[in-house]
Amino acid sequence: MEALLVSTGVVALAEIGDKTQLLAFILAARFKKPLPIIAGILCATIVNHGLAGALGAWITSAITPEVLRWVLGASFIGMAIWTLIPDKIEEEETRAAQRFGVFGATLVTFFLAEMGDKTQIATVAMAAHYASPVLVVFGTTLGMLIADVPAVFVGDKMANKIPMKLVHSIAAGIFALLGMATLLGAGAKLGF
Repeated sequence: MEALLVSTGVVALAEIGDKTQLLAFILAARFKKPLPIIAGILCATIVNHGLAGALGAWITSAITPEVLRWVLGASFIGMAIWTLIPDKIEEEETRAAQRFGVFGATLVTFFLAEMGDKTQIATVAMAAHYASPVLVVFGTTLGMLIADVPAVFVGDKMANKIPMKLVHSIAAGIFALLGMATLLGAGAKLGF
């Protein structure tokens, strides 16, 4: 259950102000069709984070527990630093909307925007950290929806009222704590 709760909370916090949340704002403002946008976000996230979870599970089987502990600890600390750097959205990621319709555009742009994004990397790290990658993928997908669905409905009117620096600092703190706990051997009883 810890894998589900931690991955949901960390990704929900890390996603606030992230480029995919900004993409949700842009698509919602442009198309004003929330249901296909939300469906596109859900499908893109399931595929993207499913692949990341599978990679995390594979990493656990391919790397010794001692090496894995150091890799994961450093990854979580790296995520903490990366979370403090604000994202910018690129216009090319929103151009697909004219060719694929609202659902297709959301699916394609969200999938591409998430490739190599901090929440995808966090999914890989948490899937490697916890023994249940399916719960991690479910949690990170839920975290994406918690952050992005309100963005679809509220739009960028509300974005200016959210203290992004505070939210990013909290998410960075959680990643840093996970990193330090991992480096100090907090998961030793679990085999890493």
